[in-house]
Amino acid sequence: MKKSRGRTGRRRRRKHLQGFMDGVNCSHKLEYIKLKKWLKDRGFEDSNLRPSEFLETGRGLMATKALQAGDLIISLPEKCLLTTGTVLSSCLGGHLVKWKPPVSPLLALCTFLIAEKHAGEKSPWKPYLDVLPKTYTCPACLEHDVINLLPKPLKKKAQEQKMMIQELFRSSKAFFSSLQPLFAENTGTIFNYSALEWAWCTINTRTIYMKHPRRECFSLEPDVYALAPYLDLLNHSPNVQVKAAFNEQTRSYEIRTNSQCRKYQEVFICYGPHDNQRLLLEYGFVAMDNPHSSVYVSADILLKYFSPLDKQRKAKVAILKDHDFLENLTFGWDGPSWRLLTALKVLSLGADEFACWRRILLGDVTSARNEQQALETAAKICQILIEETQHVLLQISQLKRDKENLKTHLALVEMLRSEDLKILQKSAEILCNLNLAT
Repeated sequence: MKKSRGRTGRRRRRKHLQGFMDGVNCSHKLEYIKLKKWLKDRGFEDSNLRPSEFLETGRGLMATKALQAGDLIISLPEKCLLTTGTVLSSCLGGHLVKWKPPVSPLLALCTFLIAEKHAGEKSPWKPYLDVLPKTYTCPACLEHDVINLLPKPLKKKAQEQKMMIQELFRSSKAFFSSLQPLFAENTGTIFNYSALEWAWCTINTRTIYMKHPRRECFSLEPDVYALAPYLDLLNHSPNVQVKAAFNEQTRSYEIRTNSQCRKYQEVFICYGPHDNQRLLLEYGFVAMDNPHSSVYVSADILLKYFSPLDKQRKAKVAILKDHDFLENLTFGWDGPSWRLLTALKVLSLGADEFACWRRILLGDVTSARNEQQALETAAKICQILIEETQHVLLQISQLKRDKENLKTHLALVEMLRSEDLKILQKSAEILCNLNLAT
């Protein structure tokens, strides 16, 4: 008797573990009950998905039945979408239309989110606002110490992102002040920098692409944003394919899957074939084993390995610059990219081979020596990047011990750098085999 009880105990434990791997159902939580009721009032019916908490991805949506390729995952009625049209039909509309010079569609949406969040219980959008993240992990929100640990190209973009939000805040102050008649409190305290940063991140990380007709009351920047409650709980996977678009017939935003999904599994969509640097910059997360990921090689690292005494060095750099071969040079899961090797081959040209540079850009071989030197230089660069990445990972683990408050952000950069290390080690292995072969 005892034995069989032990076995059922084991089975139960296995079932419990399986349940945790699949995801923990969260649809009983008050915030989701309120959100579902709010969506139902606006015409949304859904039985295929339920909000759940997943070990790897955090909050997401679970399939309540098996999904086949071609199945409709979600169909969100137009009434549920938050667009510039929503903003114009709110009490902000009149002020927006009168304000000169016209504000951008992005700023209009940011203003609406801040105002609705401030309205609290009075906001008709409260059930949606309550499930939005309170904080974000986009590079713009990271501390200076954490930004410094990012790879160079991403660090530069992160600083640009921060400056862009600061500039948006500075240039919008007068417009925010003009809204004072709508509020009892001072607009300066409502529309402060952290409120704008939160609203900007909400739009940048969560909107779906939806083209809207041009309106005179907005600046010339494209009006292509729509916030999609509930739909925006779907997480990204680089390994799935979906079709997503606004259906003019049903007046709904629809997503169909091109992949299968088992019952109780997390349902994923794909935000695009983005590498991890792009995912972190735009969405504030990193995807493990991302097939689109790569490690960038900056022009200054590239040129470190070629003698400044080379009489043709200047001309070679000019050729690479003119033909756009100093940007997007990468190591990937399949080794150095064709662009990186091409740049290295041009820089490795001997004085007697220099006239052949056009052939190299077209993918031709000039000499065995040139090929060999390019591969050897690629291996050296790869090794340097491995050492640099290992050094940063060491710094991160020390900082995680010292700075408790930065733990979440440091873990994110650690994930990015660990993925980079895996890619570089794979590239080093491929280069080693190529060098042996030649």
